[in-house]
Amino acid sequence: MSTAYTIGARVDHPGFGKGVIVTVEDEYYVIWFKSAQATKIVNKNFDELQLLEANADMPLEGNITLSDIEDALERILNRRLEADNAVSPMALRWSKGTMVLKPGDPTLLAKEVPIETFFHKIVMVRDKLRVMEQKINAHKVLTDEEKVDLQQYITGIYGSLTTFNVLFKDTTDHFKGASTKE
Repeated sequence: MSTAYTIGARVDHPGFGKGVIVTVEDEYYVIWFKSAQATKIVNKNFDELQLLEANADMPLEGNITLSDIEDALERILNRRLEADNAVSPMALRWSKGTMVLKPGDPTLLAKEVPIETFFHKIVMVRDKLRVMEQKINAHKVLTDEEKVDLQQYITGIYGSLTTFNVLFKDTTDHFKGASTKE
């Protein structure tokens, strides 16, 4: 193995898939693999480990802990959440509003929920559906027919959620179901 196999280098393993080297020892690498969501030890003599992208700025020795990886992921996710919130603002007319769920039985109490809380939950559902779509599209085992079938369910879910489009400030953030136009 060359000196390009340093901490931070991206590699591809025939069994574990793509990963990032997090520790370099005398006889092995510790590599975090996305597919396993875990680190694995790979012997430096393992010839089938393919270098995808070198990281020349990192030293040959040293350790990146799981805590370091978690901190980095948390920073990335927080930036993503901040960006998502900036991209999907709630319509101003609903600001500081309350959603009231009133049961048909007059002896039961109504439930009040701040609209901001409800809106946040709707945006979270939308974001999780988007992630699910990406995972389906990138799935290595599903056939194209199975992917299309699952996508139709997701499109149906989006269609069911169009009722909540009134909460979004921008129409580009709206849920869109299957079009009835041909």
